Amino acid sequence: MSNPDLFAERKTYFVEVILPLAIAKTYTYRVPFELNDKVVVGVRVIVQFGRNKVYSAIVKQISTEPPEKYEAKYIIDVVDDYALVDEGQLKLWDWIADYYMCHLGEVMQAALPAALKMASETKIIAVSNDDKDRSTLSDKEFLVLDALDVAGELSVADVSKILGQKSVFPLLKTLFEKGFIQISEEIKERYKPKTKAYLRLSAVYNDPDGKRELLDSLNRAPKQQDAVLGFMQLSKNQEDISRQDLMEATGCGTGAITALIDKGVFEVKEKVVSRFQGHDILLTKEFTFSETQQKAFESINTLFEQKDVVLLHGVTASGKTQIYIRMIEQALVSGKNALYLLPEIALTTQITERLKLHFGNNLGVYHSKFNDNERAEVWHKIVKNEFKVVVGARSSVFLPFRDLGIIIVDEEHENSYKQYDPAPRYHARDTAIYLAHLHHAKVLLGSATPSVESYYNAKANKYGLVELLQRFGEAQLPEIEIVNIPEATRKDEMHSYFSASLLKGIEEAVAKKEQVILFQNRRGHTPFVQCSTCGYVAKCVNCDVSLTYHKSSNLLHCHYCGHSENTVNVCPACGMPHMESKGFGTERVEEELEILMPDLRIGRLDLDSTKGKYGFDRIISAFDDHEFDVLIGTQMVAKGLDFGRVSLIGILNADTIINFPEFRAYERAFSLFSQVAGRAGRRQDQGKVIIQTYTPNHRVIEQVVNHDYTGMFMQEVTERKNFAYPPFYRIIKIDVKHPDQQQTLDSAQKLANLLRTSLGNRILGPEPPLISRVRNHYIQTITLKIERTNISIHKVKELIRTGLLHFELDKHNAGVRTVIDVDPY
Repeated sequence: MSNPDLFAERKTYFVEVILPLAIAKTYTYRVPFELNDKVVVGVRVIVQFGRNKVYSAIVKQISTEPPEKYEAKYIIDVVDDYALVDEGQLKLWDWIADYYMCHLGEVMQAALPAALKMASETKIIAVSNDDKDRSTLSDKEFLVLDALDVAGELSVADVSKILGQKSVFPLLKTLFEKGFIQISEEIKERYKPKTKAYLRLSAVYNDPDGKRELLDSLNRAPKQQDAVLGFMQLSKNQEDISRQDLMEATGCGTGAITALIDKGVFEVKEKVVSRFQGHDILLTKEFTFSETQQKAFESINTLFEQKDVVLLHGVTASGKTQIYIRMIEQALVSGKNALYLLPEIALTTQITERLKLHFGNNLGVYHSKFNDNERAEVWHKIVKNEFKVVVGARSSVFLPFRDLGIIIVDEEHENSYKQYDPAPRYHARDTAIYLAHLHHAKVLLGSATPSVESYYNAKANKYGLVELLQRFGEAQLPEIEIVNIPEATRKDEMHSYFSASLLKGIEEAVAKKEQVILFQNRRGHTPFVQCSTCGYVAKCVNCDVSLTYHKSSNLLHCHYCGHSENTVNVCPACGMPHMESKGFGTERVEEELEILMPDLRIGRLDLDSTKGKYGFDRIISAFDDHEFDVLIGTQMVAKGLDFGRVSLIGILNADTIINFPEFRAYERAFSLFSQVAGRAGRRQDQGKVIIQTYTPNHRVIEQVVNHDYTGMFMQEVTERKNFAYPPFYRIIKIDVKHPDQQQTLDSAQKLANLLRTSLGNRILGPEPPLISRVRNHYIQTITLKIERTNISIHKVKELIRTGLLHFELDKHNAGVRTVIDVDPY
């Protein structure tokens, strides 16, 4: 009699896999009989695609039906013992690919850490660790490590050749998990807690006789003697004494303290501290809500009974973070997990210190500052449910959560949640809402200046709305003063880029040992260099954009493609030596302020100054430790940072942001100015904001002064309804790119006409964008405006896909690239 189990084992299976490539469909492979038991949905399998390329692909579906149009190749091996990606994640990937009109392989590329998506080109390097015992390794594992010791770096294809076998992924996975190798390693810093140096008196001088002898020995060094006496006095009431504390208490300089350290009188001890120590109410594990916070917390819970999404509109410093913590605690008590999304990596490192107090080892952190191996480790820990709470930037939505209860989206208005390049061009806030829907979880959106779309959804009763319009404790909203630049210039009250009022404010703040933040939303020294004789402007050779002069490198830089060249002193067009700097960036502001106020300690926070290991953390820590009196920054300074000593904010030129040619310019200007203003006076004292502008009566300026979010919202929605913009219309943007200008224009015109046959006057363009050439590719943009009512967005997207397919089949469009961006804002 035949054994039915034997026949079950011999059944022929076919797997539909997602390859990490931008191809239009999934691909089907045949499963060898011996791997039947290992293949489940969500594991990685090794497959050959193309002539010589080998990839690890994700199994999306298993069936017994072979593909109709081609003969299925066999999979080579199975990498995982359990599903790396679950069915819920695959549903999310499908939704992203459909909604944002991209390929599943592109979603896979964005979702998986590089260490989990190996291919034949993937690089392998050995971990430099002499303590690891290699005696437990198999012959093949030892052979790979031996080869790495010689070569330093190998590709997966190299390893295959060395071992003489195609299937090397399981072996590499084992070496990776044992900690012997790193896969596709990127040298990026990991989260680094803030440490502070404290002074300690050497044990030799602890007894009274030792102290007396020490003071006697310093009779000829009065400054050092004062420092020791000051230390003894401070130590009666204070356990940890920093250099700064001692210098402020005694008036001695750094030289005296350094000399005492060199003599062995003082020892320096590094201690991990919170960046908010001494200032922030959140440093204790237990805290009590204010009356308004308690009401908001109860309202959120009530609304969650009917709504899946609630918007918390809370002014800056109103205590939103405390509410988030209580909401997460509530989810954990009910056995659920939580995701806390933040728009910036910088904020992630700050908020981690607060959350660690409450959630300890249950807290995982995930963002691109971690290297690939560390991100892969976080991924596996979430699969095993070792992390109950995850705090991270936008890519955290792809993590393999098992049972989400709540997703917090802090600063939900931030455009950093939108991925612009490469595909998938998703928005993390909207993706988080769909992710929560898959888990039957709740979403809490939080912001002091909500996006018009979110606030409209709340007002339209699609989301719940809770308002927290009072600052926590005794903190008051800042006083805002407007400086009319033309008027101040006429009265001779402008000194370089600073009004007399701003310079006076800086002097007064520094005299009171308070701090100042100056905001200028342009980095570099000079935005462009122009000839005063013929008008020539130095431009990038690859892009249609002017070059920015950076004093730190003494070069002209392109902020789009990275091209740089030497500075121009003689005009290459007319030959005259009349090249002039126009405009000003953060470097120029720093330079001018140093000339006007040479005694100031000035720091700069922008993309240039935060490069390198721990760049951002270093500057923020130094400012928080009062090593700088003034911090000059781009919009980085507006992103929710919290400093206790900042009493004055200066916005040097409000008009560049207000007048940006984009439909969200006024909303973003209001948001940015309000967020920057929110950095001032976040404790008991009222802060002050000085806004310098050429248009003091502009409605956005007036709304910021009056803290009038509702007025801004009402005017914005009225204009957007009249001119067919979100939230009333959807926007899809298609960029057509090619190195030849005429080819770009002709192809874009063809595509627009093709789409007009089915979508009519919903098609606008083509027209060149603001920057019409980037990296030697000319760009033409086609914009689709689609009404939100009485039309199927799925049908519209099908028509777009069909139009693009016909466009790509036309050989006259060979080499032309199209880029689709759904909700490009």
